[in-house]
Amino acid sequence: MNRAVKIGIAGTCTALLVTGGIGAYNIVHGLTSGAAGGGRAEAGQSVDPAAVSASPPSDAKAVKLTRAFLDSWSEQHLDGAASDTDAPDTAARALQMYTDGLDLKKLTFGQVTAVGRSTVTPGATKVTFLVTAQVAGGTWIYPSAVAVVQSTGGQMAVHWNNSVLYPGLGEDQSLTAGALPADATTARVVASDGKTDLATFRSLQGITATIRENATPTGGSTGTGVAVVDAGGAGVETLQVFSKGKAPVIRTTIDARLQAVAEGAVKDDHLRERAAGAVALDWRNGHILAIAHTGADGDIAVNGIKSPGSTMKIITSAALFDQVGLTPSSPAPCTDSLIANSQSFHNDSGVRANANATIAQAFTVSCNTSFIKDGFRYLVHDGDASALHDEAVNVFGMGSWSIGGGVATTDPSIPPDVQDGDQAAQFIGQGKVAATPLFMASVAATVRNAGFKQPIILPGQHQDTAPRPISARTAGYLQSMMRSVATSGTAAPRLGGLAGVGAKTGTAEEGDSTNGWLTAYNSRIAVAALVVGGRSGVDSAGYVVRPLLTAN
Repeated sequence: MNRAVKIGIAGTCTALLVTGGIGAYNIVHGLTSGAAGGGRAEAGQSVDPAAVSASPPSDAKAVKLTRAFLDSWSEQHLDGAASDTDAPDTAARALQMYTDGLDLKKLTFGQVTAVGRSTVTPGATKVTFLVTAQVAGGTWIYPSAVAVVQSTGGQMAVHWNNSVLYPGLGEDQSLTAGALPADATTARVVASDGKTDLATFRSLQGITATIRENATPTGGSTGTGVAVVDAGGAGVETLQVFSKGKAPVIRTTIDARLQAVAEGAVKDDHLRERAAGAVALDWRNGHILAIAHTGADGDIAVNGIKSPGSTMKIITSAALFDQVGLTPSSPAPCTDSLIANSQSFHNDSGVRANANATIAQAFTVSCNTSFIKDGFRYLVHDGDASALHDEAVNVFGMGSWSIGGGVATTDPSIPPDVQDGDQAAQFIGQGKVAATPLFMASVAATVRNAGFKQPIILPGQHQDTAPRPISARTAGYLQSMMRSVATSGTAAPRLGGLAGVGAKTGTAEEGDSTNGWLTAYNSRIAVAALVVGGRSGVDSAGYVVRPLLTAN
């Protein structure tokens, strides 16, 4: 790009239009720099602003002086042109900067026409003209104008301001020609295919804007033309394009095909317009493949912090296996209800009591009382109920994630110091436990991958690690139990018959209502969905998750 030249000139900038036309006034000479000599039309003299007459000069006189000014300018007799203005020193510098900034090769003027009294400059006659400038990269044609004033003694001058160079040019702005200045706002945020613009997806429009603002684009090429730049050389406005550039791109991990499926899934008719959010991950590397949501509460897919209900039993089971040494066949009696720390708990309707239930059986039918009883027995010691928190942090990577591009996400919460009834409620994802679909998708991904990969939306983004990898033993136990949930348990009505799928449903009470959850994985992705107001996980979130698992 050619060197941007700052033009700092006091005065009022006016937006001017070309009107009418008299014969073209074209003066073509070889350009020189500075104040070379040569024939000049009648020169004006500097006019004291305090002595400007309230009566504008006649049209004929204004045109004659303007032509003298333009003649000198076109021949690059810049000091001579400047002497026709009421600010010779400022005008001389500005005219030279115009030449340098545009790498000016040739300058002609046409349609020099007086159009009457100026409505902007008191006591002036407005003269319009058409500029044809051969600059770096091509020919630029644009209208401009001057205001011609006269003193009370009859001396005339062109009133100088930036609008003489280009209408509306600001005091601290410059003109440049050639390679257009880079403009970060033109960067395209695209899917992993490198082509699909994420802004075309309703759920990703806010995320797209955030990534464009914070991430560094790659590739692309600048176009050529004429532009206004600010004092620091940053692009303000493109005035003329000679050749188009190619916008740089910011490539994300989003799978365009899966994102389209997710956009439709969160609006499934079975949800009856309830707010819903879903996230899909590549469980092998933590890449976020889809984020979709509905509702007026914002992006509930990555920021909808709600009690996750029985999907939390994945982490509870992992804690029982890792910290206590239990197995899926360990006893976990399922009773209709129980009281823990003076708080009564019950199962969802349809869960039958089974005094001989195992952890695997209780997990498959989602028996609350089984997990509260085993959780209290094995994971609460002398009032310390931090075991679930520790498992979530150390094995499942719970923490403050940065998924990249400045995209904000809400951190899950499993407090380590819960008391009273919350000590029991945490084991079934209630009380003070809170999570997002993003986190629960990551939980399922950790199980299927047999290890935690922190979710990211930009390839190469830093990924936090979990302090301790999930053991192959625990991962195997959880995979087996989640497979049973999908084939014969609470998720079977939506996911039964799908090959290689593991799942866990959840229904969380929230005031007088419930929210439906479902997290699952198949051979490629892990996904989680939340439906606000869903009466059960399978009959709400199940309709969101299935299309993602079955997408080709």
